Amino acid sequence: MSAAVIALLLGGAGVAIGAGPAQAAETKFNVRCVPPAGGGDPVEGETTAKVTAPASAKVGDEVDVSWETVKPASNNTDLMDIPQDSVQPTGWITVGGGGGELKVVGEKKNPPIPKKAPMQMSTMKGKLKLTKAGKITLTPGKYDVAVTFSFGTFVTKCAPTGAVGVGATIDVSAGTSGGTTAGTTAGTTAGTTSGTTSGTTAGSTAGSTAGSTAGSTAGSTTGGGGGQTDFPGKPVEVAFDCGPVVPGGIKTPVTINAKKNGGGYDLTVKTAKGAMASPMALPAGALKPSMNIKLGGADSGMVKVSGPANAEPIPDKAPVSLSDMTGTYRPGKTGKVTLSPDQLTIDVTMAPGATPINVPCKAASSGVSLELDTTAQEGGSGSPATTGSTSASGGLAETGAEDGGGIKALALVAGTVILLGGAVFTFTPWRRLRGTR
Repeated sequence: MSAAVIALLLGGAGVAIGAGPAQAAETKFNVRCVPPAGGGDPVEGETTAKVTAPASAKVGDEVDVSWETVKPASNNTDLMDIPQDSVQPTGWITVGGGGGELKVVGEKKNPPIPKKAPMQMSTMKGKLKLTKAGKITLTPGKYDVAVTFSFGTFVTKCAPTGAVGVGATIDVSAGTSGGTTAGTTAGTTAGTTSGTTSGTTAGSTAGSTAGSTAGSTAGSTTGGGGGQTDFPGKPVEVAFDCGPVVPGGIKTPVTINAKKNGGGYDLTVKTAKGAMASPMALPAGALKPSMNIKLGGADSGMVKVSGPANAEPIPDKAPVSLSDMTGTYRPGKTGKVTLSPDQLTIDVTMAPGATPINVPCKAASSGVSLELDTTAQEGGSGSPATTGSTSASGGLAETGAEDGGGIKALALVAGTVILLGGAVFTFTPWRRLRGTR
């Protein structure tokens, strides 16, 4: 089921430390959690953190610090179990007295987390070098939660929305050195996001959203000269509006890559991988995507790209990804040309020989993924845009007889269902895959 489910990690975190007699205190604070690109809108919740630190130490000591989550800010969703040893938290503790921040990292260690169960994260740990006498306060702050599935790693980023109470205080006595307190991190950092075809993110994100936030705005790769043949684009987050057919629409990062081929360019367009959930078995050939790529700058028009349908059956509860879409662009003008994702269309065929259900989704917001430095080619230009035909108004599309016994198909993508007789197929939006507040 997709990458989406990571957004559910809108988790909470807590803190701990060591060296001398340890002290521990709990603090509650509200956080705003931003899921990976395509994961929906931010969500707010309350978490309880337990900070443990030595009550006293002296300048020159290096003390162990940990951050334990007593109460997470969210529960797992009702869509998918989280595998054992797949959740890894990373937090930042504010060190009072001008000490900056201490990064603490937890192990990727957790029990299996069933649907609707509270999120569980390992204790985050780090080491703090004490170089200044006085009372040093430790206050939990922002944190990331990465979850890894077989199809990618994704990161949700959380930050306090208001004041946060001090978690622990260390009374540091004078020693031989002075300066400011500095921390070093123990543990390993969260994994990089994959699971989105737009780059390191989502699956991914994701370390980097997705880890690094996918859906970053326009790419600016320039091609056309110097013998370069491969021109990778940048991921851009696109909000697809499918009208009343799909309430809320679809949000996903999209990346446009190009490879020079003679005077033209072979395009490959990637969307988020594993971004949809399959609550039922899907036959081979059920999902076939296509997209319009809008030309801007020196050239104009559309280039159509399309991908193959799924070659293998998709098991119940398996992650669902749209295939990469390909097409050819032959420049009609000379100059700098921008390429941006536009309308996405998904053809759904639930049985061999059945009439496909056409689900068109307009790009309500998009951005430039790639810029090319082109030379006009004979016969070059954009192609006509693809428009949807079936179910575009959001009504029921007839797929059988015209009487009451006829089968009606309601095509709904991202949070709705396709009803084919008694069968139900659900495309799950990432926003549903976030944890409950």
